Amino acid sequence: MNTLKQKIEEMIGDDESILLADGFEDAFLGIGRQFNTAFAIYDREKCIEILMKDMSNEEAEEYFCFNVQGAWVGEQTPVFLERTI
Repeated sequence: MNTLKQKIEEMIGDDESILLADGFEDAFLGIGRQFNTAFAIYDREKCIEILMKDMSNEEAEEYFCFNVQGAWVGEQTPVFLERTI
């Protein structure tokens, strides 16, 4: 079975790369593109649910906002989608 990284490599090819958020594989939604940049898109709510396995809801929200969503790692920084529907 292909891993998430292998599936992504198949989608974007050899000439591109994206940054993934470690530990949030189950929250991965897909790949977004803006101009010449590809980036990973994650379900924000699912990311917090993943963190809640090891901490309270409040702690998970705070940790996520500061350490995950708030981390800028360059143009390919992952995006965390907030669902409205």
